[in-house]
Amino acid sequence: MADATDGSSESGRSETAMERADRQWQELIQEIRVAQTGVQILFGFLLTVVFTPLFHELQQTDKMIYIVTVVLGSLATGALIGPVAFHRIVSGRRIKPEAVAWASRLTFTGLVLLLATCTAALFLVLRVATHDAVVPWLVAGVLAWYLLCWFVLPIWARIRYTAED
Repeated sequence: MADATDGSSESGRSETAMERADRQWQELIQEIRVAQTGVQILFGFLLTVVFTPLFHELQQTDKMIYIVTVVLGSLATGALIGPVAFHRIVSGRRIKPEAVAWASRLTFTGLVLLLATCTAALFLVLRVATHDAVVPWLVAGVLAWYLLCWFVLPIWARIRYTAED
């Protein structure tokens, strides 16, 4: 089956290019809704941390990790909301296949930034909570899990099952 960015005219369905673009847009929007909600909640919580009394007691290194985490969360939010703005601005211009491709790229970028945000936030929380040397190893394990779930398994399935077509 074709995806939003492969340019394939063969999707295994009897649909025109515009029907395929409409279907792909709807699928992409459903995917974005899940990621958008998560990143917005995480970003919202991150924004409040600086206003807590404990924040001012953090070591400078932890404050820097926090700043990087907030910036990553902001970038992820922008990338995951970007497809909505993109669609709104180009709507009615008869470029839906191109809009789907760009929205797909923004969504993928947003997921990578969300991965970085989650990893950095976990690192910061565990550093503050434990000050233990095992924190980087725990975070690396969780990062490996994210990579497996979000990228490795889907890429493996894409390669494995696309090869059979």
